[in-house]
Amino acid sequence: MDKTIGFIGLGLMGEGFTRRLVEKGYRVIGYDIDAKRTAAAAGWGVISAKNAADVAAQSDIILCCVINTAAVEDAALGVSGVVNTPKPAGKIFIDHSTTELEATRRMAAALAAKGMSFIDAPVSGGPGAAKAGTLAIMAGGDDAAIAKAAPVLAALGTMTHMGAVGTGQATKLVNQTLVLTNYCVIAEALRLAESYGVDATKIPKALATGHAGSNLLAAAMPQMIAEDFVPRGFARQVLKDLEMLQAAAREQHLAMPMASQALTLYRLLVASGKSELDATAVVTLYPKHYP
Repeated sequence: MDKTIGFIGLGLMGEGFTRRLVEKGYRVIGYDIDAKRTAAAAGWGVISAKNAADVAAQSDIILCCVINTAAVEDAALGVSGVVNTPKPAGKIFIDHSTTELEATRRMAAALAAKGMSFIDAPVSGGPGAAKAGTLAIMAGGDDAAIAKAAPVLAALGTMTHMGAVGTGQATKLVNQTLVLTNYCVIAEALRLAESYGVDATKIPKALATGHAGSNLLAAAMPQMIAEDFVPRGFARQVLKDLEMLQAAAREQHLAMPMASQALTLYRLLVASGKSELDATAVVTLYPKHYP
């Protein structure tokens, strides 16, 4: 297998991804629209490319993890996107971003017309899991492309092939429904514990073996208690994902009242000037009350 991998997007997640790939022995060709990030990535062994098309020119498997759908489309189909690499046929573009379904299918069709394969493979776990290679990866794509990409994805976490193109992003919407509403629920539970004088630092351990236990509880509640809001995932990104989820639900005429409430809370959080804080900062919307 070719040990050269392309990577577009070198932010918090991209750093984790590329550090892991370099650690696993891959030659990584990287690019970020922010030149400072591209330069910084050279510090952990990423070879700099001048744009997305250049990344694709030097690699057959190109991974992408960028901030929003527009950024993915620019990386894939823009003037300097991978579609405009000199010899696109046979290459695979893997989108690890959380991207709108309609755009996912549109990009897949446009790349297929140039002989490229497309895999939508959004992830869950955050930058730490990307660096450790323990991501949950939800992949949509044809069997041949998945088989070719599987060894690379195995280095990054546990990949589940969900079906055709688009099913990976649909599964990520399910993931976001569960995770993003739970940030709000955990915040409420913390304030309840504090109001009754419970030592909330013990709650994750106390509940770990019951139905309330989860890896999210173990990660998020200590951050909320410590008011440690250094971003692992920005509040503005959570808001973006919840807006996307709301639009997808509306398209299918689905009632999602819990997700709608979470959307309102994150709109308030971002409107209050906390867009650059971690998603767990939603707890700051809940007043403290002590006995």
